[in-house]
Amino acid sequence: MPEIALLLWDVGGVLLTDGWDHASRAEAVRHFRLDPAEFERRHGLAEADFETGRLGWDGYLDATVFYEPRSFSRDEFRRFMLEQSRPLPGALETARAIRANGRYRMAVLNNESRELNEYRVRTFGLGELFDEFFSSCYTGRRKPDPTAYREALDVTRRAAEETLFLDDRPANVEAAARLGIRTLRVGDPSRLREELTALGISTR
Repeated sequence: MPEIALLLWDVGGVLLTDGWDHASRAEAVRHFRLDPAEFERRHGLAEADFETGRLGWDGYLDATVFYEPRSFSRDEFRRFMLEQSRPLPGALETARAIRANGRYRMAVLNNESRELNEYRVRTFGLGELFDEFFSSCYTGRRKPDPTAYREALDVTRRAAEETLFLDDRPANVEAAARLGIRTLRVGDPSRLREELTALGISTR
């Protein structure tokens, strides 16, 4: 089997907390006293367009929160959304060590809205770690759609068998595996260095 040449990383749940997952949205519902069922219904209708770049931040907020007058501002809600992003213990350090050794091409393959994605790239220095960002907000394709993975392979000119994909969600990992991509499902980011080392990835 060929040596691994490309590492394809998810971000939320692997390197950082999820940007705007169910837990973050539930906290927003509590904090801003929103109707949980209505907010989730509206989020579900807007999510695909939001994550594929067809709907910007203002459009998303219009559709999910500010369709009626609120006692809080858009800026307050935006700040809350951004504050949900935090680094996961040890994960970024592992990615930095791999980047520093220069043995692998490093790219991101994630589902994320444009504003949250760019905030996370800027705030956590992801632009210094990764060569390409195959983020759904740029490509218009979301995992586990097979075309999301194929585009990353085509652009990087790497074969599936020399690629390792890291993600925390079983459906995304399974979709990559069906294409012949080698995979690592990340269950505990604090063990990421150990698990990559076991796969023969140089983390020093």
